Amino acid sequence: MKYFSIYIPDAKTNPAAPPTGEKKAAMDKFIADAIQRGELLMGGGFLSIRNSGCIVRRTNGKASVVDGPYTESKELLGGFAMLEYPSREAAIEGARRFLEVAGDGECVTYQIMDGPDDRKQAA
Repeated sequence: MKYFSIYIPDAKTNPAAPPTGEKKAAMDKFIADAIQRGELLMGGGFLSIRNSGCIVRRTNGKASVVDGPYTESKELLGGFAMLEYPSREAAIEGARRFLEVAGDGECVTYQIMDGPDDRKQAA
């Protein structure tokens, strides 16, 4: 089963900044191990939305674009991953292992509809 996961670092204890030194080495090893196990299909960290992002919103049939910086933003996204796990429980355990390396924050994880059986479950 495929999963999409978004990492949201805790802004107070783990600000969204590129890891340095020991933390970078630990994350590099975690990523290499996850690729070798076939769990990590792709992923990456985000640049700060305050400086590089935009929001495209549609309201009442009209699209608008809001460029950063976003002073009202309370949650900053640290990164994303496309994952492959045999079960929801395995995906949860993978998120726990990731957070041990990444630090405080949360992983929001969604199973991706990958075939007819998944579409039936979503209905």
